[in-house]
Amino acid sequence: MKTNFFGKVFSVDGSYNYLRNFNASIDSIIGDFDSFPKQLKYPRNSNIYKVVEQENTDFDKALNILHQKGFKNVNVWGGSGKEQDHFLGNLSTALKYKNKLSIIFYDKYHLYFFSKKKNTFFIGKNKKVSLFPFPKITGLKTIGLSYPVDNESFEIGKKIGIRNISCEKKIHINYEKGEMLIFIERKCFPL
Repeated sequence: MKTNFFGKVFSVDGSYNYLRNFNASIDSIIGDFDSFPKQLKYPRNSNIYKVVEQENTDFDKALNILHQKGFKNVNVWGGSGKEQDHFLGNLSTALKYKNKLSIIFYDKYHLYFFSKKKNTFFIGKNKKVSLFPFPKITGLKTIGLSYPVDNESFEIGKKIGIRNISCEKKIHINYEKGEMLIFIERKCFPL
């Protein structure tokens, strides 16, 4: 009997071939199917959600369907698409859904997400933590980091908070206004 640790696995059409190479059990495929390998047939046991409009990316289409179906937590693997413009586009889309879904991105080195205004994490000591304004935050305060921040503003092109280190097992990161991405070193989580 095969169990699925992740609950449901959704794939956008462009990542289907990649996931298929890992023998992943894919519950649903979403997209306009312009990136779906032409030589492949749709898998028998997967739901197919074909959305042909071109105003939104396949990632946006997928998040919209997940939200409509009542999902609350979304773990995104391969969100960079190995291309930086794709990565920034996915971040922009995630920000659009920030208040509807809890979205956490995973890559080889980090997990990252748009944060709430008040955050508490239990990650252990000596883990890299980066605080990246998107594009600006004010009233930032941290507790439990080697380089504490007390009521400061961060802004792209001026001051950002990358490569800080946790010095406590429990860290607090709070801010008053704006949007911020938090990157946490992945080796602290057994994934």
